[in-house]
Amino acid sequence: CPEICLLSQSRGGGEGPAASVYSFADLREVVMAHRWMGLMMIAGSVFAQEPVVLRPALLFREEWKQPPYTGKLNDQNRRVTQDAVTNANLELKLYGADARDIGVYVHEGRQDLWNGITTSPVAVTLRDKANYFDLTGLARLRWITRTYALHVVHPVVRLADGTLLAGSHTDSTEGEYLESEVAFGNQHWFKLDPEKVSTSVEVKNPDLSKVDEIGYVDLMPGGGHGFAGWVNVSVVELYAKAVPRR
Repeated sequence: CPEICLLSQSRGGGEGPAASVYSFADLREVVMAHRWMGLMMIAGSVFAQEPVVLRPALLFREEWKQPPYTGKLNDQNRRVTQDAVTNANLELKLYGADARDIGVYVHEGRQDLWNGITTSPVAVTLRDKANYFDLTGLARLRWITRTYALHVVHPVVRLADGTLLAGSHTDSTEGEYLESEVAFGNQHWFKLDPEKVSTSVEVKNPDLSKVDEIGYVDLMPGGGHGFAGWVNVSVVELYAKAVPRR
């Protein structure tokens, strides 16, 4: 019969009543099952060889606080200083002719830095007293920002050799406080003048394995209070490896 195949290997070892009888469909299913099992074994072997890569742990978190003051809490008394930093391991660095007028304000129950009354572009960075930052691989910067009237937030890094760079990543939130993440390896980096806070040439393949400072820049002056141009930067978290300063 063309649809029936007698297998010679039966329990008795010969052709007879004890022989096993399979249809071609049964045999095809057996062959396909064996092929599938073989593919799964190969795939499992490949995946087993791939190392598990995890994101670095949280290196620091900064939430800001109102610096001490006397008298009325006005724009002048809100000026950001080292006393606005809550993390004792971090140092505050300011760049720009009018960076001293960056203020500490409260929105949505959080403290944030606001540059609305600055008359120049400004940059703010944080420096760990004991460690450089390794921003390679899966390192991430996570922050809560708000921008308005065409202002955007760029990340800033200061390399171990003192070079200040602004990244091509931008956050624009149209007046809303939003949380976002910044990756570092997928950006273009441009030299940032620490006094003018203006960009110039692109720096190809900067060494991000040993970063001295990290922060943000707004490349436009503030527009004042109300519905004007400005940026707010609230909670900042860095997920990266620490490289001890020696």
